Formats: sequence, C-alpha cells, structure tokens
Amino acid sequence: MRLLYNAGIFLYSAIAWIIAPFNRKARAWVNGRKNWYDSLKGKIVAGEKYIWIHCASLGEFEQGRPVIESIKKEKPAYRILLTFFSPSGYEIRKNYRLADIICYLPYDTPGNAEKFISLVNPAIAIFVKYEFWDNFISGLNRKMIPLYLISGIFRKEQLFFRWYGGFFRKILGKFTRIFVQDQESLELLKAIGIINVSVAGDTRFDRVAEIAGQTKEIPQMGRFRGSEKLFLAGSSWKPDEEIIAKYINSYPGIMKWVFAPHEIDNENIERLEKLFTVKSVRFTEFTDNSADARVMIMDNIGMLSSAYRYASIAAVGGGFGKGIHNILEPACWSIPVLFGPNFGKFREAVDLIAMEGAKSFNDYDDFEEILNLWISDETEYRKAATRAGDYVNKNRGATDLIMKEIV
Repeated sequence: MRLLYNAGIFLYSAIAWIIAPFNRKARAWVNGRKNWYDSLKGKIVAGEKYIWIHCASLGEFEQGRPVIESIKKEKPAYRILLTFFSPSGYEIRKNYRLADIICYLPYDTPGNAEKFISLVNPAIAIFVKYEFWDNFISGLNRKMIPLYLISGIFRKEQLFFRWYGGFFRKILGKFTRIFVQDQESLELLKAIGIINVSVAGDTRFDRVAEIAGQTKEIPQMGRFRGSEKLFLAGSSWKPDEEIIAKYINSYPGIMKWVFAPHEIDNENIERLEKLFTVKSVRFTEFTDNSADARVMIMDNIGMLSSAYRYASIAAVGGGFGKGIHNILEPACWSIPVLFGPNFGKFREAVDLIAMEGAKSFNDYDDFEEILNLWISDETEYRKAATRAGDYVNKNRGATDLIMKEIV
C-alpha cells in the first residue's frame, strides 16, 4: 500500500507541475517548493529548539493559531516552524509575526521527509485537523519525536473506517496523542483500536473569542451603516450572492448590505456590482458622499472578522460549494447566521442549527422566509442571536486542555 501511496504523491506533484503554467494556484504551489531544502537550511539557527506546526491552509492555521500563541507565551525559548500545504494559507500568513520560519511543506516523499526532519529536528510536531502525511509521520515516529493532532474531527465515511483502510489506520497509531473536537470522533477512533485520543474541543472557539476581544474599529462601515440595521455576507460566492442580491432588489430599503466576497479580483467585483438595481460602493472608494448607497462591497482582505461587529445578521458563503467558511466569527458577536445547504461536515453548523442560532437555505424562497422572520419578529431574532453567542462562549477552552498535555 505504501508503494501506491508514494506513487499517488508523485502523480499529484507531476500534475501540479504540468498545469502550473496555466493555473495561478498550481504555479504558487510548485514555485513555493523549489529548492526548499537550501531555503530552509538557510533559516535554521544551529543550537535552537524548534516546534513544528503544520496546517493545510488558512482555516487550519486559524485553528492552530491559539496553540502557537500559547506556546510562544509559555515556552518563549522555542522557535516556531510553521508549514502550509496550500498557497491560500501560505500567501496570506507568510509574514505571521509569531512564527520564526514559515514555508511550504515539501512533497511527502520518503527522501523529503527524512531530509526535512533531520534538518529541523523538532522537539515536538503538531498537525492541525486533517493532515495525515505518511512519510513525515513515519519519520517522526522513527525518531521518537512527539507528534500531536489538534482539533481533529472524524466521520465514519473516511478511509480510516473502511475495511480497506488498514494503511491509514496505522498512520493514526503513530500520533502521540490525537485531540478531537467531539465525542463522536473519539468513539469512532476507539472502535478501530486508536486509544491515544482525548476530547478537547475546537480551538477555533478560543480564536474567534480572542479576535472579538481585539477587534479593530472600521469607521467607514459605521458611517455607511448609519442608524440602520446591517446585513453582512462574508466569504460569499456567486450562488450566495445571486440569492441575496435578488432579495436586496426586492426589499431595497429594509437595511444596509455589505458583501465581503471570497474572491476580490476586479473581474469578480464587477460581476457582483451588476447584480444590484440599487446603488453600491466599493469599500476602498467609500466617502461620506456615498453613504446613501445601499450596498458596500469590501474589495480588500483582512477586515472581515472585525466587520462582523457592525452586523445584525450574517450570511457565510461556501454552502453551495465544497462547504461553508467560518461561521463562528459572526456567531461570537451574537449574530444569527445563514448559510447554504452543504454544511453537514461542519459540526458547528449542525450544532448551531439544532440550537436555532443559525439556519440554512437551499434557494431564494428559503432565504426570503428566514430573513423576513428575523426582521419582523424581534423575539425570534433575539432568541437566535443569543443562542449563537452562547454557543461560542460555552465551547471555549480547547487550547488550555491541549497545552496541559504538549508543553
């Protein structure tokens, strides 16, 4: 099975090289790994102790971030090596100030894993949520370097739990400890003989609570909102935007609207602007003279988490694609949340719907019914808002549980 695995890694990397000239993300993925050994060697400080933290992408980084910050606070003598698999994580966080070295994870080949681990020689390694690279994990295991998985979440349809999943089950057995988000994940792992497991919860709750405590004011958004209520569509995609835009065009004066699209290139912003029959303005072009616009489009990055504080209701995109983006960021502000139908893999979405702090919509009719209810019925709105905020507050503390074990 290991031969097939390594062949798959080779094929994946070969395809990335082939399509790199024609695909921006693949090009970044390939270029970021060129000459990785020499680049990393030049950054390693001899005699220093390293803790290696690996994240697939930006979402996993946000889950790992509370642990990174706790390590830097409690063990400042250790240096942090932060690796990413995806360009979408690396490009946004490549200048993260609390990591001493930030780079791409090399292709998971036996040779790369051996060279990487021997060069870094980490005191411990921490993988976030979904990362199960056999050659790196096996290399750490052979050298008896403690390896932890944090904020893990498991589902019965994953390879680990299939009759043919023995190879992947062995990978799980090489972790020193696996910290999972919920009891269901723990029971699934125990059923296949993985007992080095603890339920710690999801570190994202700690992160969003921290963000809320450190949020920055955005004066332009306050002036745009004025005395009206505001709806914020965060990390929105085309299907979400088309449904929300239809509602705006039908009820133009009911509140102010802000869109923070997932893609902020000019072509996508122009497409979004054409959806509205009401006046819209881009955030970077906003002045007091354009405060009468009904829609604001955030054409920059890094402000969404702070922007939610100005909203009364939020929608989070991705639910008509592979899955929703971060719904905890608005929920921590006690804001009821809407999202599309593909949320089943996200425990927080399932929980919030069960608690009536969030709702899912499949089409325009669903969206219209939900929004009209929350706008017209103050009791229903307050109930949803309170339960959203309570859910985040009650689930904090995963970082402390993890730190007691690994430090």
